Amino acid sequence: MSDVLDDLFAVIEDRKETLPEGSYTASLFAHEKGQNAVLEKLGEETTELVLAAKDDDREEIAHESADIVYHLLVLLAMKDMDLADLRSELAERR
Repeated sequence: MSDVLDDLFAVIEDRKETLPEGSYTASLFAHEKGQNAVLEKLGEETTELVLAAKDDDREEIAHESADIVYHLLVLLAMKDMDLADLRSELAERR
């Protein structure tokens, strides 16, 4: 799983730097709302995850969880943080 996260975060960082046209990730970095666009998506996806969990819809739980992780990684990149920051915090809580 960590390889997938590392690869995804590398793509996010690349989109942040290059801002390719047509990229959803790049559009989040260039959005007129700034980080609020990502924060709104995190809220939306969290609500969808809660509803999927309430309905015990495993497929939708996995889908919404992936959306949350993706948008969380975008937020970390926006804040000039990386997976090492996240891993360090999780390790401290172990």
